[in-house]
Amino acid sequence: MLSKTKFLLPVIAGAFLLQGCNNNSDEFYTTADGLTYKIYERTEDGAYENKGQVSPEDTTGAKIGEVVTMQMSYQNAEDSVLFDSRTQDQPVMIPVMEPTFKGSLEQALMMLSPGDSGVFKVSADSLFAKTFAQPMPPFIKPGSQLTFFIKAEKVQSREQAMADQQQMFEQQMQEAQARAVEQQKVDDQRIQEYIQQNNLQNVQKTESGVYYVVNEPGKGPQASAGDQVSVHYKLTHLDGKELESSRNNPAANGEPFKFTLGEGQVIKGWDEAIQKLQEGSDATLLVPSTLAYGEQDRGPDMPANSILRFDVELVDVEKQ
Repeated sequence: MLSKTKFLLPVIAGAFLLQGCNNNSDEFYTTADGLTYKIYERTEDGAYENKGQVSPEDTTGAKIGEVVTMQMSYQNAEDSVLFDSRTQDQPVMIPVMEPTFKGSLEQALMMLSPGDSGVFKVSADSLFAKTFAQPMPPFIKPGSQLTFFIKAEKVQSREQAMADQQQMFEQQMQEAQARAVEQQKVDDQRIQEYIQQNNLQNVQKTESGVYYVVNEPGKGPQASAGDQVSVHYKLTHLDGKELESSRNNPAANGEPFKFTLGEGQVIKGWDEAIQKLQEGSDATLLVPSTLAYGEQDRGPDMPANSILRFDVELVDVEKQ
């Protein structure tokens, strides 16, 4: 996270950060190096006021080597929002480095103190050529400017920022685990209803919560962690919509999917449930979202918290 690559994220629509500031009536200023800006500082009553022109001698902002934790969005010349950190559920942390060109984003960060908000216009050509060292994407016009909306939350040493980052990750993990516990209850209820509605018989459940039915038991060796296994599968939603099938996968020439069991190469539900089968088994797996892709949104065919059904055939077990 402490890198410039944080800027280069997918195009995301979002709201601007400086709500409550009257951007239309406030005046922009331009530094001697060509950085166009307006900076707001928070008053005692909680409102934001345009700070006015910042003196070149002003040293109250972030310094080279420090890390700015901020909420940030930016847009192209057509006012299309290209990134908004508020949609990521976490602030952006960027180390302040030596400016890569006159009127750079690094200079913008050096004008901000904790609590300040700013609007900055930066040359798109220079930003991509000298800061990102990457070709400019087609949705940004040559010769145009990107407008950055930044609210500085903290200015810290690198060590302090890394400690904060670690604490934030731990908190996010705890929150995600708590959500998963509640989602598991929801998924379990839905799977039980599905089993009843479809009159599935001889249903078993793994320790973590995958429901499975052995439709045709195998006669080969029992699969276990560390084995190389080959599996044919058909993936569907509970509504019956087919998402993919190993037999109809042209990229694999219809061959079964091969992986090492129990090493996290597949979703948790597979790592656990396949170990319940013997080579040659034909089975149905009902995998709760928490043991599949969880809160990941994998597109319109697999939204977040999707319960998945797999019809599998354990073709081969290579004991290791």
